[in-house]
Amino acid sequence: MTAGKVGKISTNLWFDNQAEEAARYYTALFPNSGIERITRYGKERKELGGLEEGAVMTVEFRLDGQPFVALNGGPRYRFNESISYIVHCDSQEELDHYWDRLSEGGDEQAQICGWLKDKFGVSWQVVPANLTDMLQDSDPAKADRVMKALLKTATKIDMGALRRAYDGENP
Repeated sequence: MTAGKVGKISTNLWFDNQAEEAARYYTALFPNSGIERITRYGKERKELGGLEEGAVMTVEFRLDGQPFVALNGGPRYRFNESISYIVHCDSQEELDHYWDRLSEGGDEQAQICGWLKDKFGVSWQVVPANLTDMLQDSDPAKADRVMKALLKTATKIDMGALRRAYDGENP
């Protein structure tokens, strides 16, 4: 991505004042990621909301190639669970890695399998890459067993338990 050029669609995340901290945290966590550009507020922002001249306004960054913008917009808006980012994992080790890192200082959403809120309040779903395939299998018994096993999971998903349910083994 060249400076000043983003894709047609990118995600904008509204932070109070943690945009740069969050972007650095996320880009260190995911491969093929990095900060592209940081813009800063001019003197007019202090008059509008108290942020100092030179404070970070936006951070353009990529997570595994996907464009994002983090904005320091003040405390007016907060994140909620109606929007979440899904991390598709190929192994339990990968799932554990993302789950453990993203949940540090955050909140594992009890009763919602594979869902957590990170320390910035952003919601994530850390799931097996093949979860949708298993849930939509042409054999309804397989799909039902996977759903039943999934619903038994209060927080972090056990990929082995889902695979055993899919294969018809006792979970």
